Amino acid sequence: MNPWDPVPYSVTPAAQVLARCVASGVSAQRDLDAVPRDTNVFSPRLIVAEQVADLKRQFDVKNLEMELLKLEKESADVTHSFFLSQRFAALQQFTSHLQEVLREQASLRQRLMKPLCLQNLPIEANLHRYVVELIGMVMDLIENMESKVKITRSFPSLGPTMTSLDNAVAQLLTQVAEVEELAGQVLQWKDLQHHMFTTNNQTST
Repeated sequence: MNPWDPVPYSVTPAAQVLARCVASGVSAQRDLDAVPRDTNVFSPRLIVAEQVADLKRQFDVKNLEMELLKLEKESADVTHSFFLSQRFAALQQFTSHLQEVLREQASLRQRLMKPLCLQNLPIEANLHRYVVELIGMVMDLIENMESKVKITRSFPSLGPTMTSLDNAVAQLLTQVAEVEELAGQVLQWKDLQHHMFTTNNQTST
């Protein structure tokens, strides 16, 4: 039990000690009365400084927590159980594949020792789908080769067509020349009519 706790006493032990000091003359009653009764006996600046220091400690704690969170985020792929479970699953799948390869080691070795001639083509894996498309096109060409050759041979010859086109162009040029000659005659007739009209007007005046 704290002897300075005022709860179980009507007169606190501190008050008894102070009363003895006053009775013995060690301290005066006026000195005790001069002590401020307010709980804030310290300077306001000291209180503000203490509050600032407390806030700084809290800020440091928050910074430390933030750094820990950043570190946890950066190392989550090697420490977090979610990412570790994914890596473990991938590792198990790879291990099972290796086990299957080891079990089929003899048959794989025999297949690799067989010659490739007249059996398959050594084509890179990333080109397989293009080869499949190309083989489909080649098969279609082979199947329809005869019909396509017949269609090509049935096309009309371009020689007579070009001759007809040249004749049409020559006729068109001839007609253009005739139209130009006719237009010249019309202009001459128009000038003649204008000259005759002007002469008649001058004679009548």
